[in-house]
Amino acid sequence: MWLCETGRVEFSARTWGRLVEAAGVERRHRAGAELLVQGAPPTHVLLLISGRVKVAYRSAEGKVLLLAVRGERELLGSMGVLTGRPRSASVIAMRECVTRTLMADRFRSLTRGSDLEAELLQGAFARITEGEAWRADIAGLAAGPRLARALLRLAGPGDGGGPVGEVHLSQTEIGQAIGLSRAVVAGELAGLRRAGVVVTENGRVLIIDPSMLRKLAGSGHGAV
Repeated sequence: MWLCETGRVEFSARTWGRLVEAAGVERRHRAGAELLVQGAPPTHVLLLISGRVKVAYRSAEGKVLLLAVRGERELLGSMGVLTGRPRSASVIAMRECVTRTLMADRFRSLTRGSDLEAELLQGAFARITEGEAWRADIAGLAAGPRLARALLRLAGPGDGGGPVGEVHLSQTEIGQAIGLSRAVVAGELAGLRRAGVVVTENGRVLIIDPSMLRKLAGSGHGAV
């Protein structure tokens, strides 16, 4: 299950407003805080009011896989609440985040027979489709195009609010998302730097030439 920001659920303004109204007070989380814990019981969902988070799975052997990056106006932990199964992954704040908590019983009552149920199903289908695209890339693409597509999919807006896209992940984390070692990711990023496509800083990649990155990715992927 490989998920990413382009598979985010876009709730209608009416539905999002209903969720916010039903949820608890806002809570602020520092960067690095674990918002949801893999294996924990699904007692609630979180509404991500602002900030960005990453979703990571740790296997029994200790291997970490980056499954997704999520931005504001996302609902976190809903599948566990709807299925009653323990959390399948952890959610970690990438920067300071603000959330609201919606308890499981209240969330389930809101979804029964409402427009929200249909929107959740649509969102689940979108994420499955996006996951299939990730798996196809990993299985069929060389390292360069695979990294280019990953950067486009994982990019959020730059801190300055301009057109520059930002991937606020380490090289190890990017590798975890696309099945490449840190050394391979570092080598490919070095080539993109030399070509003037990206700038790398500590723990993040800035996309300064998205048009060229799309060409390297092929098929027009990404939305930076």
